[in-house]
Amino acid sequence: MTILFLIIHVIVSVMLIVLILLHSGRGGGLSEMFGGGLGSAAAGSTVVERNLDRITVLTAVVFSFTTVVLAIRLQ
Repeated sequence: MTILFLIIHVIVSVMLIVLILLHSGRGGGLSEMFGGGLGSAAAGSTVVERNLDRITVLTAVVFSFTTVVLAIRLQ
């Protein structure tokens, strides 16, 4: 069972890194590659950005859960 949580933890860790890199920062970030080149005309929060935020938060919650489970099981 610990192996399963460890595999899930590694997959979620990589997903979290990728999702955070996709967020647009001050300079546009990597999300500009995927249709973010609209400039300041679409400066508001789009549906894609909100969904990216939701997926990132969900992934962070799963990451936190697997961290706690692994910490308890590996004691």
